Amino acid sequence: MTRVLLVEDHEEIWDFLSRRLKRRGYDVILATDGQQAVDKARAERPDVILLDMNLPILDGWTAAGLIKSSPESARVPIIALTAHAMSGDKEKALAAGCDDYHAKPVDFARLLTQIEALAPSSATA
Repeated sequence: MTRVLLVEDHEEIWDFLSRRLKRRGYDVILATDGQQAVDKARAERPDVILLDMNLPILDGWTAAGLIKSSPESARVPIIALTAHAMSGDKEKALAAGCDDYHAKPVDFARLLTQIEALAPSSATA
């Protein structure tokens, strides 16, 4: 089963995404701030991380850099989830260590395609 670390501080979004991912056969681990994201990425060894970039405690940009700089989590692919859809934001997310970028509002079908492309073993139901 593919393990997804979902890092999102807005309850409506994490509730929506976690329920839909679980229905698709994913094991979902939740973090609600950037420090939790870093800690859980290292401890839980997820297959892919969905990382909101606007987070409390540590922002997503900082969290992505810390996740990628740690031997325990450096190889875990990160998909940036952000309402920042301005010119240059995708490049900024990729430069911070993210492997892909998904602008909000979430297009769930597209997000699944992105997860399946990055996760080492895909969960499809």
